Amino acid sequence: MPGGPRPDRPLPAVELRVPTDEDALHWHRVFNDPEVMEFHGGAPAELSVYEELTARQRRHHAELGFCLYTLLDPADGAVMGFTGAQPWPRDWGPVGEIEIGWRLGRAYWGKGYATTAATTALETVRTAGLETVRTAGVETVRTAGVETVRTAGVETVRTAGVETVRTAGVRHVVAVIDARNTRSIAVARRLGMHHAETLLRPGSGRTTHCYRLEV
Repeated sequence: MPGGPRPDRPLPAVELRVPTDEDALHWHRVFNDPEVMEFHGGAPAELSVYEELTARQRRHHAELGFCLYTLLDPADGAVMGFTGAQPWPRDWGPVGEIEIGWRLGRAYWGKGYATTAATTALETVRTAGLETVRTAGVETVRTAGVETVRTAGVETVRTAGVETVRTAGVRHVVAVIDARNTRSIAVARRLGMHHAETLLRPGSGRTTHCYRLEV
């Protein structure tokens, strides 16, 4: 797999789902930690921020076939954070490009989940080679390593193995990371991403690094 990660230990399993209305509450709760938000504004965000963000991700999934998904612990269904891809949402930096991103609750740090989340961010249902199976009101869409299950109005995306994101018109993805965030920089490097440019974040003036990966 071009540019793919080569983990030196088995990655923990995760499940994804398209964010629901209720996930705004879950994201607000799991990210309500100054350590989690250190490189994302420094303070916990208001619930309204996550209400808008989850609604936007549902639109992305409907229109583009990918989004920032809710990240779930398959053992108990607990919300761990989010991961996935979206169009870069700001008017500075890599405008017009596809960003991959991941964010985990503090309880899930240091256990390999960040690498799993970032790897999963490179996975999406492809526009070609889809296999759709409908049984008893449950629609399952399968494509190498990604399984989307739709039932009762909720979509769950299960990932198995490591696959590179290839969607219509997407030839590379970017990750924009605060220069002080050594953990996420290490994860980006494990994915095979390369440092493409250095940016100054408007307002704060903080240095950020834009990493890029051909897919």
